[in-house]
Amino acid sequence: MDERTVHRFPFGPAVALELDPKYRKLQESERVARVRMPFGGDAWLVTGYEDTRFVLSDPRFSRAVTLEMDLPRLQPRIVQNPEMIMSMDPPDHTRVRQVAARAFTPRRVERLRPWIAGQVDGLLARMAGQGPPADLVRDLALPLPIAVICEILGVPFADREKFRVWSDIVMSVTAFTPEEIQAAFQSLTEYLQWLVKQRRVAPADDLFSAMVRARDTEAVMSERELVTFGVTLLVVGHETTVNEIADMMFVLLRDGGYAELARGGGPPVPRVVEELLRFVPLESPGGFARVATEDVVVGGTLIAKGEAVYTQLSAANRDPRVFADPDAIDFAAEREQHLTFGFGPHRCLGAALAKAEIELAVEGLLRAFPGLRLAVDPERVTWKLDRLVRGPEALPVTW
Repeated sequence: MDERTVHRFPFGPAVALELDPKYRKLQESERVARVRMPFGGDAWLVTGYEDTRFVLSDPRFSRAVTLEMDLPRLQPRIVQNPEMIMSMDPPDHTRVRQVAARAFTPRRVERLRPWIAGQVDGLLARMAGQGPPADLVRDLALPLPIAVICEILGVPFADREKFRVWSDIVMSVTAFTPEEIQAAFQSLTEYLQWLVKQRRVAPADDLFSAMVRARDTEAVMSERELVTFGVTLLVVGHETTVNEIADMMFVLLRDGGYAELARGGGPPVPRVVEELLRFVPLESPGGFARVATEDVVVGGTLIAKGEAVYTQLSAANRDPRVFADPDAIDFAAEREQHLTFGFGPHRCLGAALAKAEIELAVEGLLRAFPGLRLAVDPERVTWKLDRLVRGPEALPVTW
């Protein structure tokens, strides 16, 4: 390995939706930087767009190998499960993913849009009835994605609050102890084991019933893989969308974009959502590591076999080599090539669904509350700390 500066990572706390300026400095000076993680030693950090795409798609960078080593990481301990799809490489990853892929096709999402729109309208009607001020996190951004993923998986309505609490703990970095995180993961696992039994006795027209049938009749996946995949979908399938809706509404209300849209100006909402997906730094520092299974050169740097590599999608989405004036929001630009949903085999399975939820939430708000505005100064919005994804604790609004 060549001699170079080793940067302590993370560079600093994730403040609201600000992206640490050190990422830009590294893009300009070190396409692949050496970083010292709080636990497990040193790793590589890739911040550029093209290098990030390369690492995410090249089969020589493995997620499965991370289970076999003292991985450089942010937390003292992390949940490591070989049955978790995010820890698999092809062909196992492909085998498990294709079972659920049919539920997240663009055609299936389009069929869901009227139902999602109805959920949005119901939530906003309740918000209007309660009167201002309101909390967009509590009243819309949180309940909508939970309702959608529960509808797809067939989770009983009465159980939604339980899994919301568990998933919030699982998605933390240091906000909860390793023991609390492990206990929440175990509770989710036991819940999904119960749901499997329920679906065997009384199958329904939902994704989890289809997965149980695939498991029992086609032996596509093991029982543990089935349960773990259900846990992953429950957690990831709503947590990121919750925060995306809240983050985007904060930016639109803070910068005046919402008022322009309400006046009928600006581009269509889908274009607005795409640009905000690129601009908003959803992920906190860290993310999922990959390990080189052989020597690989990335951006002119040799990454040796067995070394860990981290990517930072938010930084890649601001790479000036790819995006003109990347730190500015440009709703007229066509920048759908952003990496917010990842790239390669592990690209987010629910990307089309997440975009539909966000678009329908924004469109519903524009119809119901054209005069919506923040009820507090932007600086007074409180933000979640020590989570894998960024988002406000609450987003007070009035109209």
